[in-house]
Amino acid sequence: MAEDVKNPPDGMPRITAGVYYQDSAAAIEWLEKAFGFKTRLKIPGPEGQILHSELEIGDGLIFVGHACPDEKKTSPQNLDGAMTAGMYIYVDDVDGHCENARAAGAKIIQEPEDMFYGDRVYTASDPEGHQWKFGTHVRDVPLEEMPFPAVEE
Repeated sequence: MAEDVKNPPDGMPRITAGVYYQDSAAAIEWLEKAFGFKTRLKIPGPEGQILHSELEIGDGLIFVGHACPDEKKTSPQNLDGAMTAGMYIYVDDVDGHCENARAAGAKIIQEPEDMFYGDRVYTASDPEGHQWKFGTHVRDVPLEEMPFPAVEE
């Protein structure tokens, strides 16, 4: 590896998740409107679909691409709604974010709720069935004070 090459390159986190959609172009537009993502890259395919894209929210990044059965990349829509990935994204105002998502047509699975680990969280699904969990950290809870279930030895 060349000495002046950074790994990962500037602007890329060490780990990035990817999700796939039957209609990736429509999904990207919806994710921007409903959840506040910003698109920084789109690579179009020969039939108008988006083969690969990079969407940012805060300092986070996610890849969004076109479902491709030949490569075993699919949408929950093709699996009778089965969850294919889990995303947890921090936002500044989880209640306001939830209302914006609802207004854009997101199905709210779990209303905003204070959780035992110090985050206020809601869960939504997008039009193709991917589930997204958004949270705002509202209080610090030491690990030793978290109410984990007792484990029998």
